Amino acid sequence: MAKKEYVPLFETRQVKGRILFRCIAASILLGICFIIMYRIRYFPVGGKAERWTWIGLFLSELWFSFYWLLTTVCRWNAVIRIPFIHRLSQRFGKELPGIDIFVCTADPLLEPPSMVVNTVLSMMAYDYPPEKLSVYLSDDGGSNLTFYAMLEAANFSKTWLPFCKKF
Repeated sequence: MAKKEYVPLFETRQVKGRILFRCIAASILLGICFIIMYRIRYFPVGGKAERWTWIGLFLSELWFSFYWLLTTVCRWNAVIRIPFIHRLSQRFGKELPGIDIFVCTADPLLEPPSMVVNTVLSMMAYDYPPEKLSVYLSDDGGSNLTFYAMLEAANFSKTWLPFCKKF
């Protein structure tokens, strides 16, 4: 029995502009160091209120500096992954798993029905075998407006989805 050749499902590339990002991050780090040195060097000698204000400012600057450091470390060696969708069907063929997608909505004033309809139609237009894709809408508010919007979307989907599959 011949062994199948392994083909990767995606390609990993370095993000462009990493050197510029690293230069900007280094300049921000230098600025943070200057701010911390300034705070430590000029401790208030005045009253108790000034000291508590200084401590509060210093602690908040330390916290935001730590947060900035964490987010910058995550972006330091950024990559993008480009998927090869056609290889997925080549590798798995008809063995693709079934997918259930749930769209939840409750209030038609906070979540306009047009957004809910756009979400459902976009998911139905996925490039995935239609017999293995199920989209469910959960309307916890039981809104008539959302119900009638989905009825109109069902009629519209008869022309929209074939257009999406074609183009």
